[in-house]
Amino acid sequence: MSYSASSFLKQAGKILNSGQARTLLLTGNIHDLFFKKEDEIEDYVPLLPFLVHHWDVPNFILIIHELNGPIRFLHEAHAELMKRAWVEWRTGSNCEELAIQRMLNKGRDIKDLHDIETEFDQHLQKAVGKPTLALELLRQMCLCSRSISNGKTLLEPNLLILIEGADLLLPESPMAQLNDVGRQRVAICQDWFSDQGFLRSEDSVIMLAESRSQIHHRVSNLPYLLETEIPSPDEPSRKHFISWFNRHLNEKEELKLWGTQAQLATLTAGLSLQALFQLLKGAAHAREKLQPAEVVAKVESFIQNQLGGSVVEFKKPEHRLKDVVGFKKLKHFLGKELIPRFEIKGSAALPGAAVCGPIGSGKTFIFEAVAAELDMVVLVLKNLRSQWFGQTDVIFERLKRVLEALSKVLIFVDEADTQFGAIGANAHETERRLTGKIQAMMSDPKLKGQVFWLLITARIHLLSPDLRRPGRVGDLIIPVLDPDKEDQQAFIKWIVKPVIEDSLSKEESEELMGMLKGHSPAAMASLRSELVAKKMMHKADHLTFKAIREVVRDHLPAAIETTRHYQTLQALVHCSRRSLLPDPNISDDQRAMWGSEIKTLEAKGIR
Repeated sequence: MSYSASSFLKQAGKILNSGQARTLLLTGNIHDLFFKKEDEIEDYVPLLPFLVHHWDVPNFILIIHELNGPIRFLHEAHAELMKRAWVEWRTGSNCEELAIQRMLNKGRDIKDLHDIETEFDQHLQKAVGKPTLALELLRQMCLCSRSISNGKTLLEPNLLILIEGADLLLPESPMAQLNDVGRQRVAICQDWFSDQGFLRSEDSVIMLAESRSQIHHRVSNLPYLLETEIPSPDEPSRKHFISWFNRHLNEKEELKLWGTQAQLATLTAGLSLQALFQLLKGAAHAREKLQPAEVVAKVESFIQNQLGGSVVEFKKPEHRLKDVVGFKKLKHFLGKELIPRFEIKGSAALPGAAVCGPIGSGKTFIFEAVAAELDMVVLVLKNLRSQWFGQTDVIFERLKRVLEALSKVLIFVDEADTQFGAIGANAHETERRLTGKIQAMMSDPKLKGQVFWLLITARIHLLSPDLRRPGRVGDLIIPVLDPDKEDQQAFIKWIVKPVIEDSLSKEESEELMGMLKGHSPAAMASLRSELVAKKMMHKADHLTFKAIREVVRDHLPAAIETTRHYQTLQALVHCSRRSLLPDPNISDDQRAMWGSEIKTLEAKGIR
């Protein structure tokens, strides 16, 4: 029990033993495997057998309700104890008294003991496949167990009830959309878990669900229900599992690794033990050496399956900073300041950075190169919102578990203003809640140096002010601006390089610079593509300067100049480093003038 599973068991035991709550919800990694050792036999089992193994303790009657199975008692003797208490509760007399009275009176005017016992057995049988009846029967058992007869409770041991699939029994949904049976189940649990008699008893109910958000809000919001999260397996847990798996291979299997078991445990960060078992089983059966590429592919596939392909994808940029044209000053800052801060661990680590600048300035391309330079797992968040009621919170909780399991990860969010909006009164409740949770995760001390956020947006002002504050991405807000004169010369050389035989003269270069004034990096990349296409269409080895000039003259920039200017001003105002501004010696008066110009443009309807 020296593995990550022990932490949630201790926390759950503390809650139940102290009486803080009589209803406990186990969430998180509930579908995984857990280590169990019994009579010197080591094994990995699903959560329910794992809980039963550890909670089969004296003075407790363990009752298990599985979704498609019967209500079952762990021990037959416990079922008999419950049945005897039920008879006494239903008749007002204990079984011995009832039997004597029946003998003396020859059964007249006394309900037959056998009928009551049969009634209890019938209730158990009828509850199979009928969750509403099962929940009510379990509630009745709790009422029975704490009833008093002859100055003492009917049942001396305490009830410990395990309920599997609570999210399917009590699904989150607007009350009006639930059918009568669904509403009845919610009402049963609401009454049961709020009953003062139950709260003051020693009986307990443990429900299993992946997320509290999947449980109907009338139950999940009860103050009497506490939650314990089961974490994803940490590196020691994965290492122990790999060792256990290797020791229990049959004679036809062999686990061959490219390196050590410790290296495999490190590389499998993010996998559940169930997914790790699948990976190892396939490798052992094939008897071929497991390669790092296969492991990485399994991790990526598992995470995408957990979160959904529409929510996250793995980014593997092939270009690096040396492939970025121009931006000399910015690339120097990224190489000397940003990347080293991302590589630091602990309290000195940077939680993240925001990247802003006008559309078409090359933000995404540049910071994809940064991601490649960092050589760490890069996750791209695409869409955390779901159309289904309550599902957005579930997606976020899954994402959080994945991030906590990974050793080091960069979260890459393009168009961040559309992913994380405002938290004001006009924002939708789901959006406020999502943005608030993201903000909390960014400043979580446990994740500092482990999870880094890179938010890219042309509309930095639309990001929540709480996201932009220091301690989150506000620690570093980087503007990506259109190239200055020196960088523009680099762009000119890059544009014509594939289509000319020799380099441009100084006069030709200056002429093209004048013609391309106001063109964004994206527009210049489009122009380069057009020049290459012209060369191919003419089946020529190169183009003349005259032909190049004609293409450039014919190429008009998009009519978005005012919008791009507004976005540039916003990037300048929000920049968090003087050294990244066009003039590091910029005055406060000049910054105030940018703010005034922003207000003027907004008055004209520019956003």
